[in-house]
Amino acid sequence: MTKPITPDLVYHLKTVGDPALSPDGTLLAYTLGWVDDVSLESRSRITLINLGDDSSNDLTHGLKDSVARFSPDGRLVAFLRSDGGAPAQVWVTEAGGQNERQLSHAAKGVFDYAWSPDGNRLALCCDVDAETGGTPEEPGDLPQVTVVQRVRYRYDTLGWRGDSHFHLFVLELDSGESRQITDGDWDDTAPVWSPDGAQIAFMSGRRDDRDFLALSEVYSVPANGGEPRLVSGGLFSVGALTWSPDGQRLAVVGSDAPEGMVLWQGWLYVLENEKEPRRMTDDSIRPYLGFPSVMRPVALCWTDDDSIIYLGERMGESFLFQTHSESGSTEVLWGGSCLSTGISLNQGAAKAVVIASAPDSAGDLYQVTLATGQAKQLTDHNADYIKGHAAAPMEKFLISRAGFEIECRLWFPPEFDPSLSYPLVLDIHGGPNGAFYDAFVPTQQVLATAGYLVLAVNPRGSSTYGADFMMAVLGDWGGEDYLDLMASVNEVCRRPYVDSERLGVHGYSYGGYMTSWTVGHTNRFKAAVAGAPCINLHSMYGTSDIGISFGEAQWGGNISDAADKMLERSPLSYAAAVETPVLLLHGDADARCPIGQSEEYFTALKRLRKEVEFVRFPGCSHLFPRMGHAKMREEYLTRALSWFNRFLT
Repeated sequence: MTKPITPDLVYHLKTVGDPALSPDGTLLAYTLGWVDDVSLESRSRITLINLGDDSSNDLTHGLKDSVARFSPDGRLVAFLRSDGGAPAQVWVTEAGGQNERQLSHAAKGVFDYAWSPDGNRLALCCDVDAETGGTPEEPGDLPQVTVVQRVRYRYDTLGWRGDSHFHLFVLELDSGESRQITDGDWDDTAPVWSPDGAQIAFMSGRRDDRDFLALSEVYSVPANGGEPRLVSGGLFSVGALTWSPDGQRLAVVGSDAPEGMVLWQGWLYVLENEKEPRRMTDDSIRPYLGFPSVMRPVALCWTDDDSIIYLGERMGESFLFQTHSESGSTEVLWGGSCLSTGISLNQGAAKAVVIASAPDSAGDLYQVTLATGQAKQLTDHNADYIKGHAAAPMEKFLISRAGFEIECRLWFPPEFDPSLSYPLVLDIHGGPNGAFYDAFVPTQQVLATAGYLVLAVNPRGSSTYGADFMMAVLGDWGGEDYLDLMASVNEVCRRPYVDSERLGVHGYSYGGYMTSWTVGHTNRFKAAVAGAPCINLHSMYGTSDIGISFGEAQWGGNISDAADKMLERSPLSYAAAVETPVLLLHGDADARCPIGQSEEYFTALKRLRKEVEFVRFPGCSHLFPRMGHAKMREEYLTRALSWFNRFLT
């Protein structure tokens, strides 16, 4: 018998990321991450695998090394290093690990970079402070004000932005000199060199209404500097890009929806001079983008045979797709029953390496032969832990409700016995346009292996099920999506092994919103854990870093047009009806769902003499359950599990 997966898994599980194949496909560099046993700080290094004999070694030995990329000739490996809390800089080493040296010295560090085709230059994406305008400086020991003149003055996880912006630089490897090639009151990111090295395409948001809408465009700028040219006219937002081999076209993941839909549902487009964007995919595929502005854009590959290879998702599963740029015909090369979050291809696009997490695996690297779709597992860093801590098994099923099929995942305790009766926790994802996948989710694994059934539902509003399904939640938070969740709970509660008197509910972000909405509309749940909830849409509108750009599309308009709707759809309005004990878990540096949301709810529930507890996580942003300090991630899981143990067992 194995042990349960407990909250201390954060100290035991290792992560893999940033796969980078050498041009000839013989070597693979990737980021290996773990938590240091003594300091409990996150560490990472670049590991190199020889794909000929499967041998591996540590290529770098810094405290935080990541994002390795081979030079075009395969001799050098560049990477980002951030040691001692210093901003990340670009370093380079020979593929054998010799002659390591620092290349960049950007004042606020390097966020992203790309090799030029000739290997003599790097395009850098760096954070740049705005000009001070000659304001006299006060002595350093006196307090100083900060001035806000724009809505987007901060961004969750990145923190205070003020008038700082990401801009592009070109670094000459021989001289070490760099020059800035973009500027302005906007962010320029995701540099991609044209095949001849003359142009750099990048993403930016330069429209006049950029402060209010989540819009982005693709521009191209001469590598030696000059005026950028808009190349994505006709699209409202873009999330990833690549050049065609002849340098005459671009493939992008974009959206023509004015709501800035590319973050929720994008499509593959081909862009060509003087022509309208040509859509290549339908919405049965959601090209994978990750978390733009926090994560670097995922790779797209335009092959010599005129096909575009990319990661995509459908119905909560990841696949490797290939779309022909002329015919638009699309085929699946590999995938299914997993969540894939990274990809690299060799120069000839004969093989790919992907990161994939399955229901019983926290994530590993796989080599895929594209001609056959055969996959070979390359890493198994967590084998010992999983061997001693069996993952929870999963069942998928569908229910039909109000014109849609709702997909559900039910996680079982490893030693499940259908003759017994089990408590059940409904887990609600964020977004609302997120989704649950066939993947290893720590919260679900901790609860299920502790003896709970865990129901993970993708109600309307979830992505990967098409645009109509995804957009059905806009302007209807707490409406049909809530009814989808309750219908799914009803379906599971018909099973004889589910104890319908011991139901709990958990969710984070929008899932936290829906958790608090649920306990304000039904008393059937005996315990609730709301992580970083959105409680009051009025105050959320003015205090969240995306209150306007996201909120207006989601809630039906601006603060004037949708005031009554915001009040009606705020869980705070239903606090008096709450009878369920509520645990609030919230990072106090959260700019996405500011901690004031939990403060308001806690105060209201406490004043109404409801059972409520509020836990503040110091210095934690909205993404801390995924990216925060290990101690805080463990604490989140521990407190959620303890709350359910207190009221459901």
